[in-house]
Order: sequence, then structure tokens, then C-alpha cells
Amino acid sequence: MEILDVVDDNGIPTGRTVERERAHREGVQHRTAHLWIARRRDGQVELLLQKRSRDKDSFPGCYDISSAGHIPAGVDYIPSALRELKEELGVTAAEKDLILCGKRRLVVHSEFHHTPYNDYQVCAVYLMWLDWDEEQFSVQTEEIESVKWMEFEACKKAVIEDTMPNCIDIEELAMLEVHFHDI
Repeated sequence: MEILDVVDDNGIPTGRTVERERAHREGVQHRTAHLWIARRRDGQVELLLQKRSRDKDSFPGCYDISSAGHIPAGVDYIPSALRELKEELGVTAAEKDLILCGKRRLVVHSEFHHTPYNDYQVCAVYLMWLDWDEEQFSVQTEEIESVKWMEFEACKKAVIEDTMPNCIDIEELAMLEVHFHDI
């Protein structure tokens, strides 16, 4: 059972906790870390997308953020982001490797596997530059079906036009884009 901190609109823990399934069923606000991996190839920025396992409780089979996860109760954003990165993709990184793009609130109302899904998150969004080939990532097969690099503008267009199955928010892509001049 995964226990999460209940947080205010700024992502600050309130002192209460909630079980993850209950948080999603009842719409209890909690924290997540979203980490996007980018590289430059032929003058273009590419993003590493993960394709979520078809067995996931939400957005099965959809393309998503490079690495993301819920933050366990008592843990902060960065340690959680680094842990998820290691677990999901086999990448060991340090805090200095992460660029904070900002925090945002995310609300999703849906239904998966005939169960209501009401997700209220405060997300810390990070960018990390890493020029690896897809085969270099050790994908956590219980969570991720595959990974692929996609040119940023093509990804943005596919999200806007809904031409690929995804759960990517255009707002996060805009948060990343302002940091592309940093390297």
C-alpha cells in the first residue's frame, strides 16, 4: 500500500496522509515529480517518451513523461524524482543534474478499469539533459512498455492534435521549452 502526504495548493504537506487508491478515488490532493529527459540531435531537441504498460491503473498504453511518480509520505520532490528515474529507466543521476522548470497543479477526472479516477496533483516538473540511445535505458517492464525519442516540435504537435495515444499536458511542454537554451 502506497501512502501519500495530503498537500495544500502549494504542495506543502498538511500533516495528514492518504492511501494512493483513496486519493485517486476521492480526489485528495497529493504530490508527484515529473522528470523529462531531453537531448540535442542535429540541432533539434528530442524528448524521451515512455509508453506506459497496458496494465497501468491509469492511461494504459499511452505515451507519457520520461519518468514520473507519486511522492511517498515524508519524502521530498527531488529524492523521489531521482528514485523513480533509477527504478523506471535505470538512470543514476544527482540533484545537480535536474533543472526545476516549476510546479503546477494538475486535475484529471476520468475512469479506468471501471473505477472513477479523480487525480489532484501538485507536480514539480524537472528537465534533465542525457544523450543516450533508447537501448541504454533499463526499462522497468511492470511500469513501462518501451521508450522512444521524439523531436520536441513533433511531440508538441502530436499532443495538440491528439494524433498519438498520450497523457502529456501541453502546459508541461511549454514549461520545458523555456529551458532549451540552457545547454
